[in-house]
Amino acid sequence: MIQVYPMQEEDLEQVADIERKIFSLPWSKNAFYESMIRKDTIYLVAKEGQNVVGYSGIYGSFEDGEITNVAVEPAYRRQKVGKQLIEKLQEEAKKLGVTRFFLEVRESNKGAIELYKALGFKVEGIRKGFYEKPKEDALIMWKS
Repeated sequence: MIQVYPMQEEDLEQVADIERKIFSLPWSKNAFYESMIRKDTIYLVAKEGQNVVGYSGIYGSFEDGEITNVAVEPAYRRQKVGKQLIEKLQEEAKKLGVTRFFLEVRESNKGAIELYKALGFKVEGIRKGFYEKPKEDALIMWKS
C-alpha cells in the first residue's frame, strides 16, 4: 500500500534517482534538500514500504502555491500515485493559507495534463520555449 509522508533527508537519494530517470535536466539531491528545508515549501514522498515511488513539492507565497515537482516512478504510473501526492500537497498548503495553485507542464505530457485537469486545474497560458532538452513550450495551469 502506498502512503504519502513529508519528505525527509533520508528520502533524498531515492528522490534524486527518480529525478534523474525522468527528467532531462534533473534537480540535484542538494537542490531538493535546500528546497525541502525552507519554511515556505512543502515536499512530500509517496512510499511503498521504504521505497520512494513518487514525490511532489510546492512553494507558497501568500495565497499562491507553485507546484514545482511532481514525479512518479514509471512502474507506478496510472496507479493514482500522482493524484494522491497532489491532493495531499494541496491539503497541506491550504494550512499555510494557499488558496490558488499553479504549475507548468510540458505541452507534450498528455498524461500529466489529463491528471491536472481531473484535479480541477485549467490551462491559463503558455510559456514559449520554457523547457530545454528538448525545447518545448509549457502550459501554465491554475486552480483556485
